[in-house]
Amino acid sequence: MSAILSEQTKSIVRATVPALAAHGTDITAVMYDRLFQKDEVKSLFNQSNQGENGRQTKALAHAILVYAQNIDNPGVLAGAVERIAQKHVGLHIQPHHYPHVATALLAAIKEVLGDVATDEILNAWGEAFWFLAGILIGREEQVYKELNSAEGGWNGWRRFRVAEKRKESDIIMSFVLEPDDGGSVVLHRPGQYLTFKVAIPGSDEHRRNYSISSAPNGKTYRISVKREPLGLISNHLHDAVCEGDVLDVAPPTGDFFLKEGTQRPVILLSGGVGLTPMISMLEAIASTKDAATVHYVHGTLDGRVHAMGEHVRKLTSRKSGLNSAIFYQAPHETDEKGIHYDHEGYVTVDWLAENTPLTEADVYLCGPKPFLAMFVKGLATAGVSSERLHYEFFGPADDLAA
Repeated sequence: MSAILSEQTKSIVRATVPALAAHGTDITAVMYDRLFQKDEVKSLFNQSNQGENGRQTKALAHAILVYAQNIDNPGVLAGAVERIAQKHVGLHIQPHHYPHVATALLAAIKEVLGDVATDEILNAWGEAFWFLAGILIGREEQVYKELNSAEGGWNGWRRFRVAEKRKESDIIMSFVLEPDDGGSVVLHRPGQYLTFKVAIPGSDEHRRNYSISSAPNGKTYRISVKREPLGLISNHLHDAVCEGDVLDVAPPTGDFFLKEGTQRPVILLSGGVGLTPMISMLEAIASTKDAATVHYVHGTLDGRVHAMGEHVRKLTSRKSGLNSAIFYQAPHETDEKGIHYDHEGYVTVDWLAENTPLTEADVYLCGPKPFLAMFVKGLATAGVSSERLHYEFFGPADDLAA
């Protein structure tokens, strides 16, 4: 692994930017095809992301292009590196996995670009890959050590028993998980997720991430899972996993979490099942002695799919400074305004500007891609600075700016 990149390598990588812009998704598609020929590697990836309009293929192509464009200043990629490292730790990626990726990537570049991909270009990209891999491996090693040494911490997979399974709405089910070994659990940062290794009879092994929907307590975690119509694992959890069953779980990871010690107001803004990390944050704030001023704002279709509404009302009634506003796009006939929801229609930036301390607050966002795309752009236009806008998005960042 190179400690620094040579000037020649950086020059060659810069020269490949036009080719990557034109053929990046073709290269990453071929790379994944090659990787998935190895079962050991294939099991590390969420295969649904491969079929979702090539989501993962596009995301990786974008990441490679950004890396090439910033090859002279890789420090600008610090946020992306942290996000990837956290994801890798959750998936239990190890250094011995990286050579598989290097081999598949270089072979894909050669296959797609043909004679244009000279030995000089392939050698340069090999050096560039291992330079970045060295940064990731070093950061991942740090995270593994931190998690393993923390009270209740562990590395790899730990068996958790489903202590409680609770229906939250027509489409969302909560699972309270406690260690099968009877020990404590590492305190997560509100907003982080757990990674699960799930074996389904007659199918491959699968790995999925689900946000923790409870405040840290050192004893249990809770996840709240939306049933996706074509979701293999979400349907398995809803239909086949029962109280008393055991699941393999990696320690909590993720770089999207509630910042500690902030003196600013907090806005927790979510859409649909995006409420799960926000509930964790709200519970954590509500349990503190000196709670920050919080505005929990959530939008969903109607009461049939709205999860944890009563729970939120109880949390926000505990002390002054905790506020909630619930928006239903199309209230069902059984939904009562003032009881189940507060506003009909959609959350808007204008409403936030008029009803919350938007220009002073830290804003946390979680929801589906259209929701994030609208609010990331709209809040920035409304004057919310980038250091006060916190969100997590698994996909090309360009999608949010479109």
